[in-house]
Amino acid sequence: MKTEAPLAARMRPRTLDEFVGQEDIVGEGRLLRRAIEADRLFSSIILWGPPGTGKTTLAMVIATKPRAILRRSRLCLLVKPSCAW
Repeated sequence: MKTEAPLAARMRPRTLDEFVGQEDIVGEGRLLRRAIEADRLFSSIILWGPPGTGKTTLAMVIATKPRAILRRSRLCLLVKPSCAW
């Protein structure tokens, strides 16, 4: 990552092990975590919630998987398995 990037971007978690919080959905043994770790994602995932709860960070962690595609626009962030496109 570029050193000119904002500190928040440089400190953003890059793996599920670095991701803090949201244990209800990405905690050990939870369905979403198992799907991410096995690289067997669903056809699509909607991450909804107030600012600062980790939606974008989780989408970016998911997008690091080989079968995931991340699409960004000004209004939304879409992560889908590559086989769904």
